[in-house]
Amino acid sequence: MTRLIIALAWLFVAAPAIVQKAQPVTSPAAPQARQWPTKEGDVALRDFAFKSGEKLPEVRMHYTTLGIPHRDAKGQIDNAIMVLHGTGGTGKQFLVTQFADELYGRGQPLDIAKWFVILPDNLGHGGSSKPSDGLHMKFPRYDYDDMVEAQRRMLTEGLGVQSLQLILGTSMGCMHAFVWGEAHPGFARRLAPFACQSVAIAGRNRMWRKMAIDAIEADPAWLGGEYKDQPAQAMRTVTDLSIIAGGNASALQAQFPTREKAEAALAAAFASRGRGVDANDSIYWYDASRNYDPSANLERITVPVLWINSGDDFINPPELGIAEREVKRMPRATFRLIPASTETHGHGTHTWGKFWQADLAKLLATPSP
Repeated sequence: MTRLIIALAWLFVAAPAIVQKAQPVTSPAAPQARQWPTKEGDVALRDFAFKSGEKLPEVRMHYTTLGIPHRDAKGQIDNAIMVLHGTGGTGKQFLVTQFADELYGRGQPLDIAKWFVILPDNLGHGGSSKPSDGLHMKFPRYDYDDMVEAQRRMLTEGLGVQSLQLILGTSMGCMHAFVWGEAHPGFARRLAPFACQSVAIAGRNRMWRKMAIDAIEADPAWLGGEYKDQPAQAMRTVTDLSIIAGGNASALQAQFPTREKAEAALAAAFASRGRGVDANDSIYWYDASRNYDPSANLERITVPVLWINSGDDFINPPELGIAEREVKRMPRATFRLIPASTETHGHGTHTWGKFWQADLAKLLATPSP
């Protein structure tokens, strides 16, 4: 039961002002992980202009970091790595045991004695600026380009990072990695997009996202986004959709072979997944992918790329054959499909480091200009 909940919980976080606080952090939604030394802070991005033409006088970007920045002979930080979360997540999701304990220790691929690891809460998520802060549906209608621009300004203006050794992104963060590779070629010397496609979100993937949005907007309790209490019926539907979209059919059948066990597992997963989710934030999460489509310019991505999907991913079904086709357009890209089994975790396999730890180590050892 616990394993299912964990697997489903991570489906899918002028000069700026910076406030930092140091503390060990572990995720409350995961098994007790090793306590990693972290710092948290906020960067205030002044006069933020969105692609839609909308503007905010300030956008807040929250982040968590591990490790210590190292500077080269020119004073530039030369050991920074950024890890980007998926839809509805936060940077702290990468402190869960199945990710952190496989990657951050001595001699592991993201050894924090060597690397300065940056875990942002993306625009619209976690401690960063989002609709539920008060603007509700009047919050600018951000998209993935806006989210990447907020990341870029957080790095360059707030953290003094002018280049990255790696961007590793999962799910939505996977798509952000492709946007980064095209919009800012070479800023990241390596890309590791996990659990996404490099084409427009269409077909079944777009349909289930639109179902989630429609469920909220059709609920009379939503009140155009001005509700005092969360629209419970809609949020039940949204959470259920995310649970089924992230599941591994083989594992679920093996673990819960009776109606009673399956329904008990669903109730437990809903109780874990459904806590604290805001309806307006959710609409923006699912809508932000509306114009994502890096397919026209993949040839611009010339740095080493490690692209990994999993064979049991409902959201990115391997039978479409998209990745195998598109990876050939990037001169230094490698694609790996993790075979489905009762041990994989559906879409959420992207957060289980044991499945791709060795691949990531090989990528980081690959020379890049």
